[in-house]
Amino acid sequence: MRTVIESQRNILDYALSGLMRRRGKTFSLILLYALVVFVLASIMFFTHAMRRESELLLSGAPELVVQRMIAGRHDPIPLEYGRGIATIRGVSRVQPRLWGYYYDSDIRANYTVQTTTDDSITRGTLAIGAGLARMRSLKKGDELSIWGYDGQPRTFQVATIFTVESDLLTTDLVLTHEADFRELFHFPMERATDLSVTVRNPREIPTVAARIAELYPDTRPITRQDILRTYAAVFDWRGGILIVMVSMALLAFVIFAWDRASGLSANEQREIGILKSIGWKTEEVLILKLWEGAIISLTAFLLGLIGGYIHVFLLSAPLFARVIKGWATLYPSFRLTPFIDYYQVAVLFVLSVFPYLLATVVPSWQAAIVDPDNAMRGSE
Repeated sequence: MRTVIESQRNILDYALSGLMRRRGKTFSLILLYALVVFVLASIMFFTHAMRRESELLLSGAPELVVQRMIAGRHDPIPLEYGRGIATIRGVSRVQPRLWGYYYDSDIRANYTVQTTTDDSITRGTLAIGAGLARMRSLKKGDELSIWGYDGQPRTFQVATIFTVESDLLTTDLVLTHEADFRELFHFPMERATDLSVTVRNPREIPTVAARIAELYPDTRPITRQDILRTYAAVFDWRGGILIVMVSMALLAFVIFAWDRASGLSANEQREIGILKSIGWKTEEVLILKLWEGAIISLTAFLLGLIGGYIHVFLLSAPLFARVIKGWATLYPSFRLTPFIDYYQVAVLFVLSVFPYLLATVVPSWQAAIVDPDNAMRGSE
């Protein structure tokens, strides 16, 4: 047993010394390999974390939202619809919601303006997101002017600025009093933007939605699952660009592995021939090459994986931020919560490490089974 262990240790020492003799080639190989793993790991971490983040955020969305549609467009819904929906069996609460968008031509960004029942927001005051505060250089107590429907500005005092921790939800949000909202946009008194419906039994949501559509044919009930599916479709659409990046990275790695598998260099074949001539067995040569491939692939995999983690979760994925931001001017400077799917890490390990090991061992075995004299001459 001791002889076997010493033999394996000698092979490992020789593998390390061989890699150091070819340090230029080794380091460039590890760098290229790690770069491929870095791109794949970054995309894997980023897409998985964004999906988990959206699921957590949307878990607090209304169970059922009812909108009124006219000519295929969203239109303010009469409050009497809410009173009628409240009588449907299984509905526990109907809450009218007032919200809309305001375009700020100064910074060329859209605000999401919404009403709140919070007592801290009184008439003439606002609560704004941290992103808006940064763009307009505002702090608590400052004044913000918003142009109304009649072309006249309304001046509001900033009562609250949301924390950076909630930036993903509130960066462009403006909360205002209901009376200010209706005056600012000339919004009808007996209308709401939509209705939030709470159902006692979640299993009855489809039944309640069908009943609402039957009672008010000009409405469109939207369940929380519909919202989740819509956001998933948005992520899939924007993720198309990331898929292209994945394809490019995979193609580069396939070309790289194929080139590696096409055969050993003359120097590598000569080295194998020398080892065979001094008494090394074929399995020992294969173990040597396996150690070399394992050292390179594992080092590159760990470097790429750690680099991808730092890029996504510590640096907020600057390479992918533009893909998600799209056209928006006001967008949160968020830091994703680390969500790691270990199954995906295992798949990435198998897809990146095993092909390289195979591409290393196969040509080494082909060179190790030939006559040592021919191998030292660099040919079969």
